[in-house]
Amino acid sequence: MSEPLGITFEEHDRAGVVTLDRPARLNALTRQMFEALTANYRRWEPASQIYGVVMESTHPKVFCSGGDLKVLNQWNHDRAVDKIREFYRSAYTHVWVLEKFIRPNVPLINGLAFGGGIGISLLGTHCVAGEGYRFAMPQVGIGFLPDIGGTYFMPRLFGWVGTYLALTGAEIGPADAHRLRLVSHYIPSSYFGVIKAALADNHPIDRLLDGLHQDPGEGDLVRMTPAINRVFSASTVEEILERLDAEADGPFEDWAKQTAATLRQKSPTSLKIALQQMLRGKSLSLAEALTLEFRLASHIVTMADFREGIDAKIVGKGRAPNWAPETVAAVDDSSIERLFETPVDGELELNEPEHIF
Repeated sequence: MSEPLGITFEEHDRAGVVTLDRPARLNALTRQMFEALTANYRRWEPASQIYGVVMESTHPKVFCSGGDLKVLNQWNHDRAVDKIREFYRSAYTHVWVLEKFIRPNVPLINGLAFGGGIGISLLGTHCVAGEGYRFAMPQVGIGFLPDIGGTYFMPRLFGWVGTYLALTGAEIGPADAHRLRLVSHYIPSSYFGVIKAALADNHPIDRLLDGLHQDPGEGDLVRMTPAINRVFSASTVEEILERLDAEADGPFEDWAKQTAATLRQKSPTSLKIALQQMLRGKSLSLAEALTLEFRLASHIVTMADFREGIDAKIVGKGRAPNWAPETVAAVDDSSIERLFETPVDGELELNEPEHIF
């Protein structure tokens, strides 16, 4: 008997309803889930009876934890690189389909939304955060890169906060996410049922969400933003670490020490890749960013840090990975450049679906 897909698609009057329903795996995304998302959004796009789409989770504390690392780890051990590449192809293809979906799309997020969970929710028309919302792009910590559109949207956050979030994998809550425009509205989760019912009833979504929106407060990053901009505007990872060490004698001492320690635990290779993504991403369109991410992912999944990072997380239950090289200084910058510039077989091609325009 095959495993359930972990995601359902229903129609409630005028609303398409997507429900992430894989709670035992924290709604971790598989290739089949991405492909089902793409197929249903393409089906609903021309459907005259559908006013908009709402996305929800059955897990009380998790919206989506990202890609399914358990499956990726098995493929790593099997050296099934082609399967891993096709997983990422399906993921990035869906981000593009979501970007081109012109009907109201309203994810209702009241829990963790990490990595791929951001990719399936951010680039729609709306994004609603409840009181339990937590955002993070932690991929550098498993020897990968902040992908699924991160090359595009993270460099466009205010100042250098996107670079900080990309390199550290730091979590932020609804107040910071709203201030950074990662979510369109902050609405307590007790109103999520109202939103879902209103979409089904063809109620104008902007008026409804604006009426339910509440002030989420200042957030945690406001006080840190001057230091973040001062440190993460550096053009190399080495200089970022040097600036953090220099901050250790000032008013941001605790933050600087903790942030430096966090960076030194990440894959040095992934840190350098992520910084280059942030530096280059501001000038890229979303299609260009996704195409680049597929190229980078195709290279990275053959590298030791990717296998080691996921294995440490899954099999080692969070043990410290043994990165190679072990330090940022030992990473060959020219090798990082080649990852960005060297094409791969079967590069990602993103086409406009005919029915959308």
